[in-house]
Amino acid sequence: MVFQTEDRARSKKQQADVAIQMALQGRWVEAVQLNRAIVESFPTDVDAYNRLGKALAELGRYSAARESYNRAIDIDPLNSIARKNLNRLATLGEAAPPRAASQKLSPQMFIEEMGKTGVTILLRPNMDVAARMTAGDQVALQKTDSLLSVQTMTGELVGEVEPKLGQRLLKLMGAGNEYVAAIQALGDTQVKVFIRETFQDASQTGKLSFPPTVTEQVRPYTKGRLVRHDADDDTYFEEAEEGEDWEPGGEREDGNSMMSELSEDAEVSINISDEEAEE
Repeated sequence: MVFQTEDRARSKKQQADVAIQMALQGRWVEAVQLNRAIVESFPTDVDAYNRLGKALAELGRYSAARESYNRAIDIDPLNSIARKNLNRLATLGEAAPPRAASQKLSPQMFIEEMGKTGVTILLRPNMDVAARMTAGDQVALQKTDSLLSVQTMTGELVGEVEPKLGQRLLKLMGAGNEYVAAIQALGDTQVKVFIRETFQDASQTGKLSFPPTVTEQVRPYTKGRLVRHDADDDTYFEEAEEGEDWEPGGEREDGNSMMSELSEDAEVSINISDEEAEE
């Protein structure tokens, strides 16, 4: 009997690992099929229902995604991942257009690097557009009049980078620097974007894209274990615990430790894996 229990637990873990890899690779149709098979065998597996909801939402099957998240809440009424995603899906309405195919940045791109990476909260976010996105989705930085806007890869406006940081990045971009950006986290009324400098023009040598004093809204660093593998909570990064302050120049944890749990789960972010503590 003990061996049977151990075999079932091992089988469940193996299936979950495969489902996580499918999600990381954007194989959403296969992820739906596998997670459905998992919940048939393990009908109280909250993580599997969250992964199923994530995969269905990625395919634009919002009604079915809601059903999956609601099932997770039936099993675990306090499950914050399911509740957060249900709140986001509620803003879409039943007739929302399907989610467009998205480009996701490799999780390795999100490892923090002093002066070259930052996280900013967008001003005037377009939540109708953001609600159809998930953590890890790549976005484009575009000059709009005198502002730096964030757009989907198909040109829909997501929001604006706050002026002080936006002006700095526009100046650096005009001088030849290059950047990539992606959704870091989504809330009911808030969008966080991660930005990385990928190329520095020789004329800008020694200039930091994200100096500690550029703005209070930008976090020049990200916490250790940068990539979360519970992408179902729609965050690609671990957040500070409530009440914790981010201090520029704080210690940087080793990149290997940040990535140590990559194979276990997925927040892009983004429950592609076992549920972690809510930020």
